[in-house]
Amino acid sequence: MHRVPEVIDCWFDSGAMPVAQWHYPFENQELFKSQFPADYICEAVDQTRGWFYSLHAISTLLFDEPCFLNCICLGLVLDSEGYKMSKSRGNVVDPWEVVNTYGADALRWYLYTATPPGNDRRFSGDLVGEVVRQFLLTLWNTYSFFVTYANIDGWTPTKKETGTSTNPLDRWILAELHLLIQRVTAALDAYDVTGAARPIAAFVDDLSNWYVRRSRRRFWKSEEDADKLAAYRTLYQCLVTVAKLLAPFMPFIAEELYQNLVRSVDETAPRSVHHCDFPVADEALIDEELVKDTRLVMRVASLGHGARNRAGIKVRQPLAQALVKTRQAAEMESLRRLADQVVDELNVKELVLLEEASQVVDYQLSPVPSLLGKKYGALFPKICAAVTGMDAATRMDLAQRLQAGQSIEIVTDGQTVTLLPEEVEVQFSAKAGYAAVEEAGYLVAVTTELSEDLVQEGLAREIVRRIQLMRKEADFRIEDHITTYYRTGPALRAVLAAYGDYIQQETLSTALLEAEAPVGAYVQTLEIDGQSITLAVRRNVG
Repeated sequence: MHRVPEVIDCWFDSGAMPVAQWHYPFENQELFKSQFPADYICEAVDQTRGWFYSLHAISTLLFDEPCFLNCICLGLVLDSEGYKMSKSRGNVVDPWEVVNTYGADALRWYLYTATPPGNDRRFSGDLVGEVVRQFLLTLWNTYSFFVTYANIDGWTPTKKETGTSTNPLDRWILAELHLLIQRVTAALDAYDVTGAARPIAAFVDDLSNWYVRRSRRRFWKSEEDADKLAAYRTLYQCLVTVAKLLAPFMPFIAEELYQNLVRSVDETAPRSVHHCDFPVADEALIDEELVKDTRLVMRVASLGHGARNRAGIKVRQPLAQALVKTRQAAEMESLRRLADQVVDELNVKELVLLEEASQVVDYQLSPVPSLLGKKYGALFPKICAAVTGMDAATRMDLAQRLQAGQSIEIVTDGQTVTLLPEEVEVQFSAKAGYAAVEEAGYLVAVTTELSEDLVQEGLAREIVRRIQLMRKEADFRIEDHITTYYRTGPALRAVLAAYGDYIQQETLSTALLEAEAPVGAYVQTLEIDGQSITLAVRRNVG
């Protein structure tokens, strides 16, 4: 081994790379010209004064123009404690351990989405594992759900299906899909890798946790009507498009999705997802108003679940009403259009839109002593008395103004005092018979009183849940029809009699019999709402 004597300087040599790689100008002149200057360069921050500089310096000397047009400059990789990784510190992570545990695609995705390229980022195997749990499993479970039910029903994308879906869920998710294509394309055009990847994860979360969850019954129902076919067609389009969007980021996962979803049913399709054209947004499918309305519904549903949690009432228990007060009157109309989604998501019988929040909550205003005591001195106790002595309607009006970031004025001891939003603490309490949650000017309350009918329906849903768990434990297939047997006391017997058809439909039970379990049935004795019940399930044969 010996040193090459022609080396002038290592950075000069690296800066000469664009010409040296093609032996320019002695040959490959046209090839060089077609690839110079480069579209972009990507290296770590320590190359700023080294390679990045020498490339531009030599290019400017030789050609009077830059060497590259865009630069993605990476920050330092830190360990899980925030220290720079180094061999001397002994905190370097073996990349093969991460790849062998979580896969190369998960490692890529974490590096793309953890922080923008120029920032330092912490790294550990556990952080990559979070990518698997939060994103990859969500995507894969959504894909598995589609494949499972498509195989059961024999649905393929080659089926002759005409018309555009009128279902708001389909129209919404397709609008979100094509907005996603726009966002990802714009971010990649701007060399913003993190800004391109993160919206894909957000879309997959919406696809799984809103679209699929709200559409489950459309896939479950036995009849193959236009609505069910539209659900299949919509979810298929979303998954195939996501695979194509993911291809530059997660090449292996994207290829697996594409091969099964596309190539398995269409041999004329491109052989690989990496041979496909990148998706192009169809602006005709982007309904901005529907997207906004659905976002409002999702926000209201989230607050409604918060109100249920505050009351300690499980989602399986139906309630009489959800009551909503929005910030703007126009939002009321949005909720009316999509009321069925709110009703179904919150498991209530009726959605009530409130004109005044005081119908379900009382507001309390408390002047903050640490701010107003010093500011007004001896007048402070009188300010407190004036605030606490207001009637309910006045308190509500002032509370809403304070929550909107506005100042309020009160008159006390002959003086007009202006109170700033941060100087008054606003609290509310739900009236008897309600549980409520408020956030950013939105109020959602649920009724907490349960009629006998509601209690029975809640017990029926709990019985369905237990039978579904038994089906899974007995290793039945999703499409298997069963016979269900039961033994119980008078209270649950009344529930099974009143909701027998519902229980059979939800559990694919061809019969619901009050009888001893036959030989070979899967049996469990359970306690539901303090009442004992013995359930047995047996797969139907033939």
